[in-house]
Amino acid sequence: MIKFLKYMKGYLRVRVWGFSPERFMNLCSNKGILLWDIVKEGDAYCMNITLKGFWEIRPIVKKTGTRVAILERYGLPFFLPQLLKRKMFVAGLILAVAFWLVSSLFIWDIKVSGNYQITEDMFQTFLKENQVKIGMRRDTLDIEELEKQIRRQFPQVTWASARLDGIRLLIDIKENDAPMTTEKPETTPGRDLVAEYNGRVVSLIVRSGVPKVAIGDTVEKGAILVEGKVPVYNEDTTVREYRYVDADADIMLEHAAEFTASLPLKHIEKRYTGREKSSHYIKLGDQSWALPENRPFLVYDSVIRESRPLMLEKLDLPAFWGTVTYREYQNTEYLYTEEEAKSYLNQKLMDFLAELDEKGVQIIEKDVRIEKGTDAWTLTGEFLVQEPVGESTETERIEVGETKADG
Repeated sequence: MIKFLKYMKGYLRVRVWGFSPERFMNLCSNKGILLWDIVKEGDAYCMNITLKGFWEIRPIVKKTGTRVAILERYGLPFFLPQLLKRKMFVAGLILAVAFWLVSSLFIWDIKVSGNYQITEDMFQTFLKENQVKIGMRRDTLDIEELEKQIRRQFPQVTWASARLDGIRLLIDIKENDAPMTTEKPETTPGRDLVAEYNGRVVSLIVRSGVPKVAIGDTVEKGAILVEGKVPVYNEDTTVREYRYVDADADIMLEHAAEFTASLPLKHIEKRYTGREKSSHYIKLGDQSWALPENRPFLVYDSVIRESRPLMLEKLDLPAFWGTVTYREYQNTEYLYTEEEAKSYLNQKLMDFLAELDEKGVQIIEKDVRIEKGTDAWTLTGEFLVQEPVGESTETERIEVGETKADG
């Protein structure tokens, strides 16, 4: 503040030198002449002095045998004369101030907050219909009437406040947490959405119903997430009635999931000996005859090749000629190598993760271990996932005035 007053009155930066500049400063102090920002430069001193003080130092200068020279001029008394010489600048400054004063009489920005069910387009259309727009005069706006119209036009708005902040119109609204429908209610017993796992709610977008949890809440399996029982309130905030809807919401729950897969250390593989024998058969309809019937090996598998003569194919007769080849093999026990076991188990894990991805499950953290036991290789996976939840169940109906008994 003192700095501003000094600027308004004007001051000088002066240089004092001569016989006794120190005595000069002492006498100025005795006379009440203000000096500040004093800097010694060799045998001279530089300092600031007020305009009034500068005109009062002549006797002191003569008495002390010093000399004073002006270095710089500061303040409004020196700035205004230079400013008045620049007519275009002064004219522009005046016009700018005039424009600022005139524009402050109008509304140049409209901000709406608290609207979630009501879209920006819907609210802008409402404002336009009520002659509330950018560029209108501030004194023509009836704040109380605007608030009444908002509550009247949008039944889901339980509270509305409008205020002017400079050139801005700020509108704050609060919508009913239980969405109200203007259409004729459908005949539905009402459906709730309940949690299918224990976990933490990380995302919640409700389209229909009353949310019973908030983002960040920890819920247990079976807990109601969105209720299909929508309260309708009287003006005194008491419940007038309940409307029943099918709860509809997008809910993401963060919870722990597990996956295990195992692979026996030993497995049986077929080892073919290379010995083969063939047998022929004739098939007519559902009946077949082996020519001859021959099963020469103790353990074997068979390969059947069946054909039909072209002439019979043209006549579409169900007569076939076939060959059965018997191949001998031995059941041999093998141990999975570590590489084979990990490849098999990792493929099982990939299939599991692909299923999660198809369900819209997002994996946040994972800890996967593959261990070799006494009888099998085991893959154990522990995951922190975010999964869409919301199992639909019939909502409990309560009549107005009925008190729900504690279970």
